[in-house]
Amino acid sequence: MKGKITILAILMMVFSGLSFGQVIEPTKWKVEFSKKDVKVGDELDVVFKATIDKTWHVYSNDFDPDLGPILITFEFAANSSYERVGDVKPINAHKKYDDIWEGEVSYFENEGEMRQTIKVKELPLHVAGTFEFQTCSDETGQCVMGDDEFDLKIGNVEEKAIVADASTSENKESKKGLWAIFIAAFVGGLLAIVTPCVFPMIPMTVSYFMHSGGGNKAKGRMNAFFYGFSIIAIYTVIGTILAVVMGPDFANFLSTHWVPNILFFLIFVLFAFSFFGMFEITMPSWMVNKSVANEDKGGFMGSFFMAFTLVLVSFSCTGPIVGSILVASAGGEVLMPIIGMLGFSLAFALPFTLFAIFPGWLNNLPKSGGWLNSVKVVLGFLELALGLKFLSVADQTYHWGLLDREVYIAIWIVIFTLLGFYLLGKLMFAHDSPLKSISVPRLMLAIASFSFVVYMIPGMFGAPLKMLSGFTPPQATHDFNLSQIVRENSGGGAPAHNTAHKAKYSDFLHLPHGLQGYFDYDEALEASKREGKPIFVDFTGHGCVNCREMEANVWSDPEVLKRLQEDFIVVALYVDDKKKLPEDQWYVSEYDGKKKKTIGKQNADLQIRKYNVNAQPYYVLLDENGNDLTEPTAYDLDVSKFVKFLDEGKENFKKKVTAQTVK
Repeated sequence: MKGKITILAILMMVFSGLSFGQVIEPTKWKVEFSKKDVKVGDELDVVFKATIDKTWHVYSNDFDPDLGPILITFEFAANSSYERVGDVKPINAHKKYDDIWEGEVSYFENEGEMRQTIKVKELPLHVAGTFEFQTCSDETGQCVMGDDEFDLKIGNVEEKAIVADASTSENKESKKGLWAIFIAAFVGGLLAIVTPCVFPMIPMTVSYFMHSGGGNKAKGRMNAFFYGFSIIAIYTVIGTILAVVMGPDFANFLSTHWVPNILFFLIFVLFAFSFFGMFEITMPSWMVNKSVANEDKGGFMGSFFMAFTLVLVSFSCTGPIVGSILVASAGGEVLMPIIGMLGFSLAFALPFTLFAIFPGWLNNLPKSGGWLNSVKVVLGFLELALGLKFLSVADQTYHWGLLDREVYIAIWIVIFTLLGFYLLGKLMFAHDSPLKSISVPRLMLAIASFSFVVYMIPGMFGAPLKMLSGFTPPQATHDFNLSQIVRENSGGGAPAHNTAHKAKYSDFLHLPHGLQGYFDYDEALEASKREGKPIFVDFTGHGCVNCREMEANVWSDPEVLKRLQEDFIVVALYVDDKKKLPEDQWYVSEYDGKKKKTIGKQNADLQIRKYNVNAQPYYVLLDENGNDLTEPTAYDLDVSKFVKFLDEGKENFKKKVTAQTVK
């Protein structure tokens, strides 16, 4: 979703320039009932269907509202003809980890669908309300806030926008997510092979198939192929059952609710303890014995039961890996558990099949030994580290404050330090063999582990650790951020007005990089008149990804930051802020005739009325009377252009002041 290619960046500049002078509507909605013929007591859906322009996406409502992007929200007018059943649910929304927001977001591309189930209490049925949403584009670097109304009726009154089509939109899986789980599962399958429960079984398997064909090599190879296919089929069926039983709605529950996330965390810890040798997770002996007894049937049936026996006997080593894959994939799309098991079983079955077909390769395999248990222990450390992610999800979603960023990083530092000592033979578990010397691969892994620890240490003091952004909690949870403390206590060249006057809304709105300024347009105009400085207006939003990118990559530049600190009155106008204003500050917009009650609605209305633009980020330079000093600009990561934009506005402001003085 987030392209970083240079050519795309150039196109962004071109298209953002073209869109400065227009109000854009990248998302259009159609609201309808799922069926037309209803009676009292029936349930039906109110269906919200979105058509989204190419390269744009609309955020859904099934992720952490405190993360940053604006969730779509619905308000239903009270009416005695119906009652709501549950909340509005997204249908087949995409999910991904967003590096900018440091968390998982849910969104729609091209088209989207939301559904609210209602129960009919009386006829005629009348359902009305409003909804708000945010649409963003990674190509043009813009975000647009939108709102719409709906008014649906069934019965003895005029019917409006009723369609009987109750089918959901086609399930469009995320190819990127599916490939990611497939590759991760494939690697897990390869790791499972070099565990002490599995590796010694390779020669046994080869011996079986060398004799299963009764001297007929072709028949033996055919049995070997069927053996490998059976392994893949058994694991894939497990994934299919999981997908069918759980379904996409349950997947959303798994990925967001604290109960499954805590459960998954405990499962990972349990698996880690198993790998450390505290106990073994095994299948019931009667099941294994039954499968072994059926191996003697020979042919394809014998191959199948030998594959089934392998799955059962190796469960103490493969169970934690398989469980981790299923846990990781269960919170995604329906296909993910199936794809995960397909990837794992393909890698797991491959060596057994190949060695059965080419038995001569056995001579090149390393001998079994203590190194196999070391593989299990290393996997145990990794399970322990990765399990923290599930605890972190629950902690962030419910704001418990148990696993802030520095606590999370500290635990990882300890885990990987212990892993390094284990690889050097300084730490041993119950089933480990004495380590007389350190092999070169083991030494390289120890170096990698300790290097990773060194990399993480600055994160304890607020360093971003971009490589780990997909695992660690957001930086906002970091209690001790050294760079922020230094910035806040160094003065930073902040202009005098920032200390002389407490800005309106500054108790809950803030500017980045220690900048001091305003969050109200009229207040900024007064400050400009008082201090004789031009105004830098930032039309922005809490959920605007590209606004954060501009702040991180352009505003942070020393040349830009110095100018904003010293030469301008900075005002950030949040177009998506939900803070409700006192009733005497409400007004009806001349643009759309709607009453504007919140800070965000009034700022968005100002942007549209004054500049005929509704996308963010959008930057304007004004004089003390609100007149433009230069052409506005939008999303553009070219620092030199932004500096030129600021300098041009400042110079034009000086010329205007000089001209007024001469008069």
